[in-house]
Amino acid sequence: MNCWHCGSRLELGSNGGIGKKDECPNCEADLHVCRNCRFFDPTAENECSEPMAEWVRYKDRANYCDYFEAAESIELGKKSAAAGADEARKAWDRLFKS
Repeated sequence: MNCWHCGSRLELGSNGGIGKKDECPNCEADLHVCRNCRFFDPTAENECSEPMAEWVRYKDRANYCDYFEAAESIELGKKSAAAGADEARKAWDRLFKS
């Protein structure tokens, strides 16, 4: 799999999974995050294509979702709606900063 943050190729452990506290050895980003899950879909309701999963506010922070399955590969440019809204808000604030 690849790290959602830096794109580094990562080898899964012998059990084939990622622990809830695992981090990328290259950039130290959390790995058990929505952005690294095969169900992550910015166009789906709650940005998740797994209908039974509970809503997770921060898609780029470690979470305890029981439906998490590591994606084989991810698109680094694939941003969640929340991330896009945060970027837009910051740009708006910079526009009117004195």
